[in-house]
Amino acid sequence: MMMKRTFDFLGAAFGLLVAGPLILALVWIIRRESSGPGIFSQQRVGRDGHLFVCHKLRTMHADSPNVPTHLAPAGHVTATGGFLRRQKLDELPQLWNVLKGDMSFVGPRPCLPMQAALIEERQKRGVFALRPGITGLAQINRIDMSDPVRLAEKDAQYLASRSFMLDMGILFRTIFGGAGNGDRVGGQARRKQE
Repeated sequence: MMMKRTFDFLGAAFGLLVAGPLILALVWIIRRESSGPGIFSQQRVGRDGHLFVCHKLRTMHADSPNVPTHLAPAGHVTATGGFLRRQKLDELPQLWNVLKGDMSFVGPRPCLPMQAALIEERQKRGVFALRPGITGLAQINRIDMSDPVRLAEKDAQYLASRSFMLDMGILFRTIFGGAGNGDRVGGQARRKQE
């Protein structure tokens, strides 16, 4: 959809201009709190199953295991990282991914190459036809990557019903509706996906 990509490009360019100084300030704070880079870069599975490098503000100690956050020990999240996750600020560097075309503002959250069960469920449902997103239909419904089938079903629902107005609604709910990046499943609190 040309309108979606145009919105993504212009929105990401504007967002980087506005948020650039904030990102730099947060990188400085992160580096002062713990050793390691301020930006965390990790391979993720993108459109058509192609791998790309996804960028986030680092919220965990640099020596943390390279696993989905719901599998990582809670003690690996830094104090600043916990704040960044709660405020959704850790996602700001993904504006660069959106600008480049690796991601969209709205779409299925990109998973790690090691998440075989989720990859299989998404392949069955054609979800990889979509660019991954910073937020998505699953996230505003508080479904995270610890439930691959339910997540893939919600991603497929978005694939079948996507529209520019739906995207605007998902963005609005993400920003103002209190929905995190899939921080609850089945009534149990979950840590946000890295």
